[in-house]
Formats: sequence, C-alpha cells, structure tokens
Amino acid sequence: MSSPFSTPHERQIHRTPQADDPPPTTRFPAMSTSCPVETAYELKLLRGEAVIREDKNVMYIGPFGRVKGRILVTTYRMTFVVNDNRTICEEYKLDIPLGQIAKIEKFGYASSSRKDDSYGFQILCKDYRTYRFASDPSTHSRRDICETLNIYAFPLSYKLKLFAFAYRDSMPKPSIDGWKVYSAMGELERMGVGQCKFWRIIDINKEYKFAETYPSLLAIPTASADEGNAFLKKIGEFRSRQRIPVLSWFDRKTLATITRSSQPLCGVTGRKNLDDEAHLRNIREANAHCSELQIYDARPNVNATVNKAKGGGYEENYELSKLTFLDIHNIHVVRESMKKFVQLLSSSGVGVDEKHVYKMIDETKWLMHIASILDASARIVHNIATNRQSVLVHCSDGWDRTAQLTSLAMIQLDRYYRTIEGFIVVIEKEWCSFGHKFAQRYGFAGHGDENSSDSERSPVFPQFVECVWQIMQQFPTCFEFNSRFLIAILDEMYACRFGTFLYNSEKARIAENKCHETTISLWSYILENRQRFENPLYKKAKNHGVISVNPSYCRLEIWTEYYARSNPHVVTPHAESVQLLETRPSWSHLDFFDEIRNLENILYAGGEDSSDHDDDDDDDTN
Repeated sequence: MSSPFSTPHERQIHRTPQADDPPPTTRFPAMSTSCPVETAYELKLLRGEAVIREDKNVMYIGPFGRVKGRILVTTYRMTFVVNDNRTICEEYKLDIPLGQIAKIEKFGYASSSRKDDSYGFQILCKDYRTYRFASDPSTHSRRDICETLNIYAFPLSYKLKLFAFAYRDSMPKPSIDGWKVYSAMGELERMGVGQCKFWRIIDINKEYKFAETYPSLLAIPTASADEGNAFLKKIGEFRSRQRIPVLSWFDRKTLATITRSSQPLCGVTGRKNLDDEAHLRNIREANAHCSELQIYDARPNVNATVNKAKGGGYEENYELSKLTFLDIHNIHVVRESMKKFVQLLSSSGVGVDEKHVYKMIDETKWLMHIASILDASARIVHNIATNRQSVLVHCSDGWDRTAQLTSLAMIQLDRYYRTIEGFIVVIEKEWCSFGHKFAQRYGFAGHGDENSSDSERSPVFPQFVECVWQIMQQFPTCFEFNSRFLIAILDEMYACRFGTFLYNSEKARIAENKCHETTISLWSYILENRQRFENPLYKKAKNHGVISVNPSYCRLEIWTEYYARSNPHVVTPHAESVQLLETRPSWSHLDFFDEIRNLENILYAGGEDSSDHDDDDDDDTN
C-alpha cells in the first residue's frame, strides 16, 4: 500500500510529476477558485489545498550550491521546483509545510546587491533547519512571496483558519477514526483500575472546572475519593494549576503505581497542607508492598529551591516519603542545546569536519540531556519492577519533563505501549490529555501566530521521541513500530495537517474547538498504513514485558536519519553524485504528496460523499 509518510516532510529534493504520468484522480478537487493562480508547473494538490502565489525566478541556495527554479506557495506548503535546464534536476522539488515555518527573514538590499545570492530571503523552521533563497532584485517578487508566506504560515494572526480544518472540510469520513483509538475509561479498564478496590475513577473534572489542563476523567486512591470533592479542592489549591497527584500507570499484579502532578505551593515559609500529605499517604497505602513513597522531582535541586521564592516548592519532610531531584534541565536550556545540535548536523553548505565533529556534538550537550532523561526513567522502572514501590513524578507545572518521564517509564514497563496502538495511547494520554502545551511549545505560536513568544518554544516532545528511538536501538526486537513511525509523528506535529496536536489541552482541543469532529486525526493515516511503520524485527512472542534502558552516555547514538536529513553530506557519502545521477537516491525518490493522494484513494474508497458532511504562566521553566 502506498504510504503518506514514506518520506515524511523530508524537505529533500523529490521527484515531480512527469509528462507521461497518469492524470490525477477525479476524487481530488480542482484548485479553489478563491485563489485563482495559474502556473506553468502543474502542482498536484492535497484536498483543501490551493495555490496562492508563484515566483518563476528564484534560486535555492542548497547543499550543492545555487539551483535556479520557481516557488509556489499554497495554503499548506511552499514548493521549490527546479527549472534550470538540467534535465536530471527537473525531476525533483523541495517541499516545506507552512506549519514548519517559525520565521521568514529577508537579506540584502535591491540597490546594493551585486551577487546572485546576496538578495533574497531565508526560512527558519521550528526544528531549527534553515532554507535560503535568492530573488531577483529588479522585481518586487521577494516582497510578494514573503508577504504571502507570512499570511499563510501564521494564519491565526490574519484571522484565517488553520489548514487542518480546511483539510477536513474537503475529505470524506475516514474508514478508521483515529480519534477513537484512545479512550480514558478504556485505558483505565485495560490496566485493571476499575477492578481494584484501592483506586477509583472520578469525574470531578468532567467540565474541566477543577483543573482545566487535566483530562476529564481521573483516577485517585479510593481513600481520597471517599473524602469528597471538598478534600480534593483543598489539595488543588496547594498544587500548581490545581494539578493534583493522579494515576498514570497501574501494575495490577503488584499494585505499584506511577502518579503525576505539579509542584506543591510551599513557598519560602514552607507552608504545609495536611490534605495533600494525606493524599500522598493514600497513594502509598494503596500499594501493600510500598513502605515508602518515592517522589521524583525532575528539576535540579537549585531550580526547585529558586521556585520556592516564587511560591512553588517540593515535598519536604513528608511522612514515609523519599524525595529525589533528577537534575533534568528546563525548557530554555533544552531549546538552546537542540538548536546548536541540529544546526551542526544540518549545516548544508559544507561537509561535516570529521576531525572535530564529536567534540562539537558533545559541546551542544544535547546527548547529555537525553542521557539524563533516560537515566531518570530507568530509576522509575527499577522502583516499580524491582522494588514494587509506587512513584510520584512532577516538575514545576507537570506538563513537560513529567510527561517525558512517565511516558518513558511506562513504555519500558508495559509491552502494550511498545505496540503501534499502545504508543498512540501513551501520546494521547500522557501528552495530549494531560495538557502538554503543543500550541506554545511548537505551536501556533507554531500553528499560526507570528507574535508568539520564542521563550515558550522548546523541543520537549521531540526530546521524548528521541529517547524512545534510543531505547529502540538497545531493544530492536521489542517494538512493533520503526523509526519511520517516530519521524512521521514529529513531522506531522509541526505540519498542521491533522488536529491531533492542536491547542494546549484536552479542554481546548476537544471541548472548545471540537477537533475530533472538525479535523482528521493523524492516527487514521498511521493505522490505515500501519505496514509502512511496522518493525520487521519485532518478536511479540519473545517480548517478555519489562525492559530497562542503559542510560550510559557511551551507549547513545546520533539520530542522523532525523536530524541530518537536510545534509546529504551526513546522510550518505558522495551525496551530490547520488542526488544528481542515481535514479533512486537513498532517501527514496517517491513524491510525498503523491503518496498521500494514493492513500486517500484507498482509505476513502467507497466512503460517503464529502458533500454529506458539514462544511464545517508560570510554566515549567525552572
């Protein structure tokens, strides 16, 4: 089956349609008449996609020098097409989804530019890659292209709809509804929570009035639930954002649990809350094997202490509890580290200096951060699997580092989460429903708003995904999915074609904006094309449950398949010859968008006609 993700937003040069290609299927709508732009190059469009502007005289300043061509801007992407009479190059194009764009910068002045590449613009992407284009200084084409890109890359700033909604409006109903893969009640029942007398499922947050960044359904100790809502509200007043300790994962055999929360609001005076202490005691006593509750604060000790001056704090001197700081750095440190790391690996002007590359990679400290997260997750796994001890995890607000640690521990403890469906459940539960701020971290502030604050952006979720990839390298037969699956998820998180990662919380995504009705889920595509993402080495019969990663810095690898995709000097030796002379480059010559359309035909074949559907901070910084 054709896949929509064979080269997921690869942003390399891809094959363009040829004269002898079959005509596009009639299931795909013609170009919208609201954007009447006729182009000499026939760009095959996605459903709901329309061409907005074309510039026929542009140069792409790429890894092999300057390449002449044209740019087409649509409501979904910017495409560069080669047209410099080199026949072999005319078969390829460059695609950049507009959701990937973080900033558009002009360089050079028309009056002073003499060189062909001294006047133009560059596109800075949210994953820190940069693409540079030279324009003709004798025209206003640069101004027009940049204005168009600014409008459609940041649609919310101009009161336009995100592409995910337009895409859904033009599509029939999917044969697999990805929005239904995860059910909070179903997942709690799968773990056995409903059959355990020590835990109770509650709906105190069913209208998101108790904690608006929490899911509507929660599980807490029965002893705490018996105390009533007033008891829980007092705990909420003592926890940042009312994010009280609730259940993430439950071992039905040992009764050991992973719970998560935000920091307690102790302040410099060391304020206490007897209800909060009682709630943690109830979590500990719900596990008969647990004589001491292990509390993991993801922050460095010094950062947590600084937070006390801001009214935050940590669980100091809680009865029968052990507090450990994990020394995982905040979003600002991680952002700068990844920026240096990616820019080093994706530098396309020259090849990597092999004499110094490992020293330069080490200086970015990116792998050090990965190692610290993996080490923390391994500690949690040891507590649960070996000591049968219950664990509480939190950071400042409990939606960044906390999600990383609970997710990674669950993946190592529970073989279900190492399947395709199970990994989807991890993301939906620990990230989407528990309020990871996708909109601000990647966001619109990535998905549409040009006025977003860079200080809120941070690669917390990509960092988690890389940690999963690192674990996969150590346990290659224990995961049903492959690295292509992980890359597809990361690319679509930025691209804004699906509604899965829109907004900052379950409340905003589901209750307020009805994304489950007005957008398509990424998981619909993943599951329809699951063979593309399956790991041929996966041995379900020999997958004996718990695995534990070796977090040693020496065991970590560099994920060049993802980070160095735009640098063919890293991807393969003699990349220039491969790209220009081979008929099948190593990263595949297939057109990403052609594959999406092929899948749509298969996925929605025989489906109902589309006309039947509606046209329808105190952040974790310390």
